[in-house]
Amino acid sequence: MLDNIGSHSYFFSIIARLAITAHVVGLTSPFPSRKVEKANNQLEKIFVGNEVDVVNKKHLALLFFIAFFIMLGFGIIIPILPFFAEKLGATSFQIGMLFASYNIMQLVFAPIWGALSDKIGRKPLISFGLFGFSITFILFGLADSYTEMLLYRILGGIVSAAALPTVTAMVADLFPSEERAKGMGVIGAGIGLSFVFGPVIGGLLSEFGFAVPFYASGIVALLTFFLILFVLPESLPKEKRANLQKEQRQNPLVSLFGSMSLLYGILFTVSFAFSGLETTFALYISDLYGFTSKDLGYMFLVMGLIAAAVQGGLIGRMVKQLGEASVLVIGMILYGIGFFAIPLSGNFWVLALILSLFGAGQGMIRATATAMITQRTTQGQGVTSGAISSMDSLGRILGPLAGGAVYQVSHSGPFFLGGVLMALLLLWFVSSYRRLPDPSTQAQS
Repeated sequence: MLDNIGSHSYFFSIIARLAITAHVVGLTSPFPSRKVEKANNQLEKIFVGNEVDVVNKKHLALLFFIAFFIMLGFGIIIPILPFFAEKLGATSFQIGMLFASYNIMQLVFAPIWGALSDKIGRKPLISFGLFGFSITFILFGLADSYTEMLLYRILGGIVSAAALPTVTAMVADLFPSEERAKGMGVIGAGIGLSFVFGPVIGGLLSEFGFAVPFYASGIVALLTFFLILFVLPESLPKEKRANLQKEQRQNPLVSLFGSMSLLYGILFTVSFAFSGLETTFALYISDLYGFTSKDLGYMFLVMGLIAAAVQGGLIGRMVKQLGEASVLVIGMILYGIGFFAIPLSGNFWVLALILSLFGAGQGMIRATATAMITQRTTQGQGVTSGAISSMDSLGRILGPLAGGAVYQVSHSGPFFLGGVLMALLLLWFVSSYRRLPDPSTQAQS
């Protein structure tokens, strides 16, 4: 995926400059034939295009690490937060509010920060989000009451909503529509790997105190902030920002219910269904089969590795061969099979394999659906990425509530519900995707 970055870039750079220089100083004929002129234009396009492609790959590699470090902080604290809050006397409902309040703030503020990034550029918003993330997580570690915890989670949700969606907008800025799914897949791989290593790091650090993982998350975010500040280039030039500001912008919520409601609906439903699974799967394997949190960690480790492999290594190739729509369909099929298969076995390795279906399917669905939206949007990529993030946040707010409620009625209920939703989603997509706007009318990057 990120190959050909090293010596190839220098070689192609020299060749491109020689070809262009030769044309300018007259080493080619000043009155070339049409064939020679055409060949010169093709050579210039190939070599200069290759050089730009190498620059974008280096940029994407940097964004991969930024996405990884952003979400590593989340991964470190997620398994520890309930225990830390419980230590300060929080009830299960109050712990749920800590998670819900964060996602609600993300839902509300992601489109706002996205629209602002279309006006002032991507880099300031990513920097702001990371710096705010760092401060609020360190403050959370210092909290000595539930009220303080809730306040810092709300502030954290507000400021961190500026970071990851803007990284997605950067990918849309840098890559043409046919390459966008591959770029989104690489970012998704970084996120997937962060949730492989983050919980392990958080578990180890928690032995020194429940507050320590929050300090570690804050420090990681602060170091990433400096990485962005001094290394990450801006992807949205001032002239493009000016063009975006001159154009009439519709309300970001309008797009959720307009011609691309199908794609936004897919992202919401996948987030909703999987969040319900995350909430109840640990209870399910413990209540029915006696598996421990350690067993669950190994299962999700397998899932995370497979998700990262699919998003980082296979998405681009699959899209080139099959197209985004076909890859998206395959992802939904794998998701549906996974949901229906969970109640069929209590074997550790079978359950790990089933979770791997989710890992692969999630990589395919998120990368392709996100790419298809950014190819067809009539709004700025910042606004669009914010709307995508909002759908994901809404699913993560409602999914756990629905999953927990259904689990009280039937232990297998959340998984059958997820499978039915995937089947209905697949039928909706197959019957409606041809009515999506033409990618050629996309827009702004």
